Amino acid sequence: MKKKVLYITTVSGFLPQFLENDVKLIQHMGYEVHYASNFYHPVYYFDKKELEAKGIILHQINIEKSPARLGKNVQAILQLRRIIDEEEINMIHCHNPMGGAAGRCAAKISRQRPYVIYTAHGFHFYKGAPVKNWLCFYPVERFLARWTDALVTINGEDYLRAADFHLNKGGFVKQIHGVGVDLQRFHHRPELVKSKRKELGIPEKAFHIVTAAELNENKNQRVVIEAIEQMKNADIYYSICGTGPEKKILEKLIKQKHLEQYIRLLGYRTDMEEILQTADVFAFPSLREGLGIAAVEALACEVPLIVADNRGTREYAEDGGNGIVCPAENVVAFRRAIEYLYGDAEYRSRLSRECRQTAERFSIQETAIRMQEIYRKADQASSLQENIH
Repeated sequence: MKKKVLYITTVSGFLPQFLENDVKLIQHMGYEVHYASNFYHPVYYFDKKELEAKGIILHQINIEKSPARLGKNVQAILQLRRIIDEEEINMIHCHNPMGGAAGRCAAKISRQRPYVIYTAHGFHFYKGAPVKNWLCFYPVERFLARWTDALVTINGEDYLRAADFHLNKGGFVKQIHGVGVDLQRFHHRPELVKSKRKELGIPEKAFHIVTAAELNENKNQRVVIEAIEQMKNADIYYSICGTGPEKKILEKLIKQKHLEQYIRLLGYRTDMEEILQTADVFAFPSLREGLGIAAVEALACEVPLIVADNRGTREYAEDGGNGIVCPAENVVAFRRAIEYLYGDAEYRSRLSRECRQTAERFSIQETAIRMQEIYRKADQASSLQENIH
């Protein structure tokens, strides 16, 4: 009988955006791949036909990002249970908080009882998190850990937290470096700078800041916008790549600051490896990050960082080594960081030389080694369980 794995995400498009390397690994091990998500709420661009052409079987579930949408999420749990049982799924790999919760609940109440892997892309409870996050999310994650065979984290703080959880018998916690960066795709290509700047409308000699992230409150792009407004420097341009619920709010803020000429919302981009070539600095001001692979991609292109201090950026950002680290909500700190890097090209060059070396620790090859270990353990355990049954 063919072995089957079910990937579960709350955010549709998450698999093609972040999990393609995992899919290749598991397919190479002989697994048929199924993917369940709410395809009516896309965040990342994806093509269903392209996924199906790669042998991925899609399942629509009515899962919602908000835990408050209880009715929809209970419905999603029942839908997942049906998929697990009807398709005779051997292993599930769930992502995102609600994807992790629904997937583990469905596995627990299913007849099939598949091996359960949960990747936490950044717990909502962390040092400095609001009390409500600890009250709401910590007890749930700690409870659901007992229905988890492999709990995967992407930063050191979450790993230490998860190591204290009680997992299913024989379960384990493993840290990986995110989804991995393709260092062949993301690397320094100075020959592209002039033409790409022209395409984007960035003057050849201007100082260009780039951000790539979903447009939401947590990603905190507004702190950079406000810092630029304080500087009143006509030589500084800011390109924000991504889509999300804060788009209109950011558009309004840019207009209020009279910065339409200098700050652009470029939308979702599939050419980030080229856009990064035009950047003098990559800004990543998130209030919270599990890791933040977009910043590592910038490092791979030898672009220095200006980042907010959080548990994700602490994995790779070195203040004075490959960038400047600022308090997340401190506009003045971000303004001073931009001013410093703008005014000292030699310092920027020194930071750039350190960037690529940092990024190499986060390559897809390094991540693949760790994920392969996890999948091999899961395969052995699920095969043993099948033989027992």
